[in-house]
Amino acid sequence: MIKTRKFLKTKCKVTFELPEALAEGAEEVYLVGDFNNWDEHATLMEKKRGNRFVLELSLDLNKEYQYRYLINGTNWQNDWDADKYVANPFMGDNSVVVTTPPTDSE
Repeated sequence: MIKTRKFLKTKCKVTFELPEALAEGAEEVYLVGDFNNWDEHATLMEKKRGNRFVLELSLDLNKEYQYRYLINGTNWQNDWDADKYVANPFMGDNSVVVTTPPTDSE
């Protein structure tokens, strides 16, 4: 899930956390997406106590990034708390995180 977002002048720090239901039995989890050219081994999430997997990324502002979780090298999962979803070429959906700061009226 997208745990937190912190908006800076030119970046948005986004904290991702794999939902506990998906983390059961996970040994390693990679966050894979537009931000790392869909490299399945580039962005390893940190395993925390209680079988939690967490990662903070610094992303450019005012963009949308598609991503998915890769669990144990074979199990692709979406983030069901993502900002939105888009169809992928594999007959499924990708999760999307939006890095546009909220307006004062939101």
